[in-house]
Parts: sequence; C-alpha cells; structure tokens
Amino acid sequence: MTDSSHRSAPLAEALLGAAQLIAAVIKGRNFDIALAASPLVGVTRAAAMDLGYSTLRAFGRGDFLLGLLLERPLQDPAARGLLLAALARLEARPDEAHTTVDQAVTAAARLGRGQFKGLLNGVLRNFLRRREELLALAAADPVARWQHPAWWIERLQRDHPAHWESILAAGNSHPPLCLRVNRRRSLATPASADFLAQLDAAGIAARALDDIAILIEKPVPVERIPGFGAGLCSVQDWGAQAAAGWLDAQDGMRVLDACAAPGGKAAHLLETAQVDLTALDADAPRAARITNNLRRLGLVATVKVADARAVDAWWDGRPYDRILADVPCSASGVVRRHPDAKWLRRESDIAGFARTQKAIVDALWRTLAPGGKMLYVSCSVFGEENARQVEAFIDRHADARYLPAQRVTTSDAQLHHLPDAEHDGFYYALLQKN
Repeated sequence: MTDSSHRSAPLAEALLGAAQLIAAVIKGRNFDIALAASPLVGVTRAAAMDLGYSTLRAFGRGDFLLGLLLERPLQDPAARGLLLAALARLEARPDEAHTTVDQAVTAAARLGRGQFKGLLNGVLRNFLRRREELLALAAADPVARWQHPAWWIERLQRDHPAHWESILAAGNSHPPLCLRVNRRRSLATPASADFLAQLDAAGIAARALDDIAILIEKPVPVERIPGFGAGLCSVQDWGAQAAAGWLDAQDGMRVLDACAAPGGKAAHLLETAQVDLTALDADAPRAARITNNLRRLGLVATVKVADARAVDAWWDGRPYDRILADVPCSASGVVRRHPDAKWLRRESDIAGFARTQKAIVDALWRTLAPGGKMLYVSCSVFGEENARQVEAFIDRHADARYLPAQRVTTSDAQLHHLPDAEHDGFYYALLQKN
C-alpha cells in the first residue's frame, strides 16, 4: 500500500477505521477477518488497513509508551486502538504531528466516548513534549525495542543465535511485493525479461530476481499490474517460489499438494511441468480460492476439500510420485504480512502446530510411491516446527532419508530462507522414500 492512500482518504476516517480494526485484535480477533467484516470501503479501507498493519507491527513499542503516558490502562479497546494508531503515525511522520493530533482528536469525538477526546489530546501532546525521553526508555525494553513478544524473542535467540536480530527487524518491515511470471503464457527467455518491459511501460519500477521472479520496487494494487487478470503473472513471495524447484516434478508425474490454499505453489508446479496434480485443503472457502486462481492462470488440477490427515477419506490408493507438504504453522516467517499474529499467538501454540505437522506428514507418507519425494515446507522460523520436526520424522520412518535438492543452488537437504528485504521466511526439507 502506498502513502497516497493516506492523502486520498480523510485522516480522521482512516484513524477511526484503524482503531476499530486494532480493537478487534485486542479482543482476540484475526485482523483480516475483522477487515472483511468491516463496513470500510475504497480509499478509506485501504488507508485504515495500512495504518492498522503499521500500528500492529509496532504494537510492542506503542503499548509500552501508553503505559508511560497513561495514569491507568484504558479498558476501551477502540479508544486504546485509536491512541496506538495515532502514536504510530506520530512516530512515522513527525513532520505531520499537528495534522495527526488534530485528526486524531476529530476521530476521538466521533467515537463518542465522553471525555476521551481531551484525554487523547493530552496524551499525544505529552508524547510530543517528551518524545526523546520516552523513545530512549522504549529502546531499553526488549519488547518495545524489537516489537515482538518476549517469548518470541527468546525462541529466536535460541534457534538463530547469529541472525535473531535481523529476523526481528524483517518482521517489523513492510513486506515486499514479488511476482511470478506464468511460463506457460510467456515466449521470452527468461520470462522475467519480457514482463519487466511491460511493467516499465506501465510506469511500475521493478527488477528481476531470477528467470521468473520479479520484485516490484514500490507495491501497487494488482489491478495496475499488466496482464494480471489474464493470468500472465501471480503474486507470490520469492521464498515461496523455491518450492517448485525443490520438488523437481517432471512431466507425467502424479503430484499431491496438501494444505494447498490459496494455490500459489500448486499453480507454480503446473506452470513448471505437465503433471497430474491433486490439491487438498480442509477449508471449503479456501479451496475455492485454489480453483479461482488456477482458472485465472489457465491451469487444471483436481481440487478436493479434505483433511490431509484423514487419508482414507480422500485417497484413491494410487501412490504419488511427489508430495508437497506445506504444513500449517505459526507463520512466524511471514509475520510482517500478518502482524496481528505476533500478539494473538501464545508460546503454547507452537507445540500444537508441531503435533498437527507430525500427524500430517505421517499420514501423507503412506501415499508416497517408493522412490518418490516429499517436500516438507513451513513459513516458520522456529526450530520446533522445522529441523526438529523433520529429524523426528526421519527417526520414526526407517524408509525415509534426506535428499539434496536438484534444482536450487544449495546441495543441502534442508534450507532455511530467513526473511529479508527480498523474501519472507521459509523452511524446506526434501525427503525420499527408499
């Protein structure tokens, strides 16, 4: 989302919309679900969404600052959300402090919370007076400084002692917008070269990451991307695009994509090789997104609504040559896209995800042909969901072994794409059935 969304919509409306969305998260609701149910539309919706995401990325610091600025905690989630959104904007745009305070006061009046307008005005002006002092205190507090829960920080320090700081910094950044060019609808080699020219003609600055991946320098709505509706490209993170290369599917193979929604990896597999692909997802609305995405790209697969663990309910008994096990996880590697997850997750959730992952890969292993390959994928940066999960699987299955990847630049059997400016965080491990 570009900064123009804030200029296009009245700031008071954007702040009020963001406050309601943040309030939903404070009450334990998923941000995207709250956004889908909100009455926000058009540029106000876009601006509120952008401001809401930015505020939640910085929630650890904002909440710390409110603790210093308020005599007692605010019990009203909407009022608290508005203060957090206003503080986040004051930090991001110090040159617009007067406008932010003025519009936040207007938004507070519309909330209809009695004396809250005066309280908000006083808190924001107090922050501006004490800005340097307060930010220095925040820098000394781990949660306020790194803007992640304490348990999250401690896990990363343990799992990634050399990279935990860069992982946390990436989690607080705006996510990149990456495209995958549809090879089946491009005659150029590399496919990215031809599409770069189309983007340039549309006034969209971009650069190639490889032969099909393109990074948009400044994110734009997909409606502005040439040929998107006609299936010339898809939005897919560069880290996620590695899956098709790792799995090394060949023409004529029978392939399973378990937990496939919204269908990005399934589509990439079909663009890479002529395979007989089955895509599973346990959620019917999410499975419908797979079908819609494949239709836009001119691709065909068998889409089933099914729980990957309940093999007897969906498997026809014919083994698969390749299985993509893109397992449910904490999504800690993509948290900058879903910043509410940092604050809705609990440390105990990680063990729950690990149990689900174990059940899925054990069930799927039954359906893999001898000599076949299964790619274990997660968008987590926690070791319990990644290397330790796969090592335990190898211990349980005598007929399983790590297999070095054939079509990526590393010879390792495991690869952790740690999040950075070009891609999100993903973990891959390639396994073969002896």
